[in-house]
Amino acid sequence: MRELINDPFYEMISTYKNCLIDYCLIEDDTPHQGYHSHKDAILFSMLKVIERYIDEQLMSEIRYRREVGEEPFPWNLDIGKAKAHRIDASELLAVPEILRTDRIGQRFYAGGLPDPLKGEQIPYWYAFWETPHTSGYGPEEFNRINSVLFPMGTDDLEVYEWSDDWSNYFDDGHEWWGTACWSVYDRRMNRYAVIMASATD
Repeated sequence: MRELINDPFYEMISTYKNCLIDYCLIEDDTPHQGYHSHKDAILFSMLKVIERYIDEQLMSEIRYRREVGEEPFPWNLDIGKAKAHRIDASELLAVPEILRTDRIGQRFYAGGLPDPLKGEQIPYWYAFWETPHTSGYGPEEFNRINSVLFPMGTDDLEVYEWSDDWSNYFDDGHEWWGTACWSVYDRRMNRYAVIMASATD
């Protein structure tokens, strides 16, 4: 597996400074084998995300922690714990009806908001624009991002929604806001997109 670092999507998503989602686009020369290939993709992606965070820490946090005698964040993962179920692409990319927006910009949705503290999975749209600190994004930006992420359309997407108990990457999200992990195989492009998020206030 290799990350498609020159894909135009990365350039586009880099302009969305308030986006908390970690995306990873992957190409694989081995034949697609369903669930097992998706699991390989999330492991590969998590290692890439950890590598990105370590690079950031080396620039700031690790230097500070060394000065005060603390150890760097101890990343860990156990891919054997990761479990998933298949969902439709339409479920992943669904956008809720916004019933109203109050004077401070809070949106109210048909069906309400998920409650991660009750074990409810946060949907992709929520991970994209209902961030702990207002992102300023909404359905228009969400749809624009996904049109670049899936340029060949959504008819040939195979999507798995993953558990959040296999890496401490998800620990922050367990505190309050929520966690997310999806893997998407685009049959037309022979490409995987992994979408992960975890944050707290």
